Amino acid sequence: MLEQTDEIDIPDEDIRTDVYRSGGPGGQSVNTTDSAVRLTHLPTGTVVSCQNEKSQLQNKASAMVVLKAKLLALKKAEEKAHLDGMRGDVQASWGDQMRNYVLNPYQIVKDLRTGYEQGNPSTVFDGDLDGFIEAGIRWRRGSEKADEN
Repeated sequence: MLEQTDEIDIPDEDIRTDVYRSGGPGGQSVNTTDSAVRLTHLPTGTVVSCQNEKSQLQNKASAMVVLKAKLLALKKAEEKAHLDGMRGDVQASWGDQMRNYVLNPYQIVKDLRTGYEQGNPSTVFDGDLDGFIEAGIRWRRGSEKADEN
């Protein structure tokens, strides 16, 4: 079933409609009327056919619902791939961390990616993150330059 909240509009010029005679059992009208419908979405090449109903109009409506569902699933898959590409290769798991906070026996906050350290954790807890942000920017620029080479 196609959800009502997710609607996709398909221009008529993007769809090729083919009609043909249904096959299989079903009586005399199966072999004499062109009631089966095949819809082809030209930009994606997605093909849907329907021959369940006796009427060509009902078959076309059913095929259109299935085509919209397939195109919507394709669109969602593309959006997910785009978001995954933007997210990058992030595999967060137990033990993966950006910073260490050591409070006993000595006090230090260390960024594990950049190597930046600050010896006063209470200022970091109060929101003094400028040094970490600047070190992160330098680290990211350096990794982007390394990726280009």
